[in-house]
Amino acid sequence: MRRPNLLFLYTDEQAHETMRAYGNDLIETPNLDRLADESLVFEKAYVTQPVCTPSRSSILTGLYPHSSGCLRNNQPLPEDTPCLPELSDFSAYRTAHMGKWHLGDEVFAQHGFDEWESIEDGYRGYYRPSRDRDRHCSYWHWLVERGIEPPQSQDGFNAFPRGFAARLPEEHSKPAFLAERASQFIREAGEDPFILYVNFLEPHMPFFGPRDSQYDPADVPLPDNFDAPPGPEAPLKLRLLHEHWREVGISGISLDSEDGWRRLIANYWGLCSLVDTHVGRILRALEESGQADNTIVVYTSDHGDMMGSHRLVAKTVMYEESARVPLLLHVPWLERPAGRITSPVSQVDLVPTLLELMGHAVPSDLQGSSWRPNLHDPSTFPERDVVIEWNGPDNGAVGRRKRQLPEHLEHLTDYDEAWEAITAQVRTIVTPTGWKFNYSPLGEHELYNLHEDPGETKNLIGDPAVEELVADLYERLLQWQEETGDPAELSSDPRR
Repeated sequence: MRRPNLLFLYTDEQAHETMRAYGNDLIETPNLDRLADESLVFEKAYVTQPVCTPSRSSILTGLYPHSSGCLRNNQPLPEDTPCLPELSDFSAYRTAHMGKWHLGDEVFAQHGFDEWESIEDGYRGYYRPSRDRDRHCSYWHWLVERGIEPPQSQDGFNAFPRGFAARLPEEHSKPAFLAERASQFIREAGEDPFILYVNFLEPHMPFFGPRDSQYDPADVPLPDNFDAPPGPEAPLKLRLLHEHWREVGISGISLDSEDGWRRLIANYWGLCSLVDTHVGRILRALEESGQADNTIVVYTSDHGDMMGSHRLVAKTVMYEESARVPLLLHVPWLERPAGRITSPVSQVDLVPTLLELMGHAVPSDLQGSSWRPNLHDPSTFPERDVVIEWNGPDNGAVGRRKRQLPEHLEHLTDYDEAWEAITAQVRTIVTPTGWKFNYSPLGEHELYNLHEDPGETKNLIGDPAVEELVADLYERLLQWQEETGDPAELSSDPRR
């Protein structure tokens, strides 16, 4: 067989229930629907940490955030921590990363990717000292070449802010740019093997774009757990976030009424459909290139979005809508390339799986496990626990700089307590039998039976009937910590 190609498509902040394969028959994603019909669909795929930088580090390295060094947003991936193209001999390959990176030095080629197309200029403040902070991203140059002038800025850099770019016509959108460049890359590769990662910013905030009119808010259903906001017994972090979004809204949309939530979700769906259209362009280029039968295709996201579940928005929490994402894996030469995987899986397993599928050995220091031996028959898929980290803070409710709470949160607590809640290193374990246990070093533990309560509305942690189960899950978390070198403090027995 020829050297297999890899086309890795991923989005930012896409919840799993945003395509037909995950039960949404109202949203229009025909290209992803078609890909799902031809792929292994992972029904319960979890990120390693529900926020951008840490999750992306796992997707690209096969390490948990506590091992990659990316514990929170805007921490650069260490230069000596290899990504997939650096983990074996891919010298015969053309390698490219296109789109948002968010692992440091945003606009500069790195980590085994020889070709680089960037779309973000907002991370200049986090570049390493040796980098040129006056360098613009590829998308900036593409827009300027089309006669679009960036707004003036006080520092003279004159970037295109996200909100400005999101208001441009679709033909000038970031997904359109990425589809053009990715399709060109595939066509130019010809018979040469390639590794191509394409990351779309959408449906990440700002939650508006050229498809805002695609869905009528009146036709958008609210989540089943919309009327289950964090109550007085919920962890303080959840209560702070709920009160924050209710008070301030997001992207100019008020969230103090159902109408606002429906408008927000309608916009979000429009962004998902926007991505689908331009994913379709890339997949068509792959077909037209004659390389489709020799190309592994992955589609996933770096984390989800609450989008009204528990009356929350965005990510950073351990609820399913935040931590669970779509994951499609198309391997054309498998005997059974399509099917559904019902066992919970972690994205930390992607790198070892892809290395094996491409005929390369898996380095022993990776913390994920390859699915390759079981992909031929979904019924043989191993049932393993999945562990999710939270290393904080990365939230929109409480900031580090002001050292004070916004007025609308002062009735809940004081600043120090709020900051402790936001930054607490929570660890979550999801079992194949449907139990989900959130361990909090503050004692704000949660236990959910996902089979009976998929919306996570009934915290069972205080029920004497589950005391032994909680003890067992706690021990399994401690074992995982020992195996992976996780330094987070899990010293107190959650039954006390």
